[in-house]
Amino acid sequence: MRVFVTGATGFVGSAVVSELLRAGHAVLGLARTDEAAAALHKAGAGVHRGSMEDLDSLRAGVDAADGVIHTAFNHDFSRFAENARTESRAVDALGEALRGSERPLIVTSGFAMLSAGPVCVETDEPIPPSDRYPRASEATAMKFVDAGVRVSVVRLPPTVHGQGDHGFVPRVIAFARQHGVSPYIGDGSNRWAAVHRYDAAHVFRLALERAASGGRYHAVAEEGIPFRQIADTVGKQLGVSVVSVSKEQAPAHFEWLAPFVGMTMAASSERTRETLGWTPSHPELLADLRDAGYFD
Repeated sequence: MRVFVTGATGFVGSAVVSELLRAGHAVLGLARTDEAAAALHKAGAGVHRGSMEDLDSLRAGVDAADGVIHTAFNHDFSRFAENARTESRAVDALGEALRGSERPLIVTSGFAMLSAGPVCVETDEPIPPSDRYPRASEATAMKFVDAGVRVSVVRLPPTVHGQGDHGFVPRVIAFARQHGVSPYIGDGSNRWAAVHRYDAAHVFRLALERAASGGRYHAVAEEGIPFRQIADTVGKQLGVSVVSVSKEQAPAHFEWLAPFVGMTMAASSERTRETLGWTPSHPELLADLRDAGYFD
């Protein structure tokens, strides 16, 4: 297939592009800048100039493709609500452009605050958008299941790791460097799911090729790592103390990240593995923290 990919030069999106090209698909990557266009050319992908805010450019990308994978999101959490609204408008534009075509649309989501129990499963419904968690990519995409679009959702864990990571764990490391201590909240037993970026990319490709409309998939290699283990590894690598802090003390250290650090964001991928035939094969998080340049 010829696949239109948003976020094609991002941390996850660039891995998706590589995965698709290795499997014999052609890729048309959305590029906002000359730098992004050059990176796509170097990877062997086609370039489609535009942005998430330019809805006409998104519609044109859809028109030139057999399917769409949406991985783009601005992770500036100081503007989380605004960025979530931008994404919802973009997903809506992609869905409308695909309406009635039976072509695939794979949309990226997460499972923060999603689970009704200690472990999130694929059948858990997304929470309604709110001021606390305004992201609505999944709910927006699912509106098109009954409109002739083969919609799938790939949910990513809080930690998608690997060389070049600029997500939550690098921020945890940066805060530990800044303050000279690596804390966890309470007893640190709250758990974070994790996956290597290349294993996550494989889920996107399998969803494109095999998923039925309305499917939800978890790109989760590790169901849940106690946050204390992450803090311990960070402390050992930096040579700083590992300590417990209260929920009230946490924002002084973690700033905007504090609510996420204290959450349990554990998830099962049992249904995903069975349905898509997916088996993760890349390093697990704690090994990757030691070996993938996180502390260089």
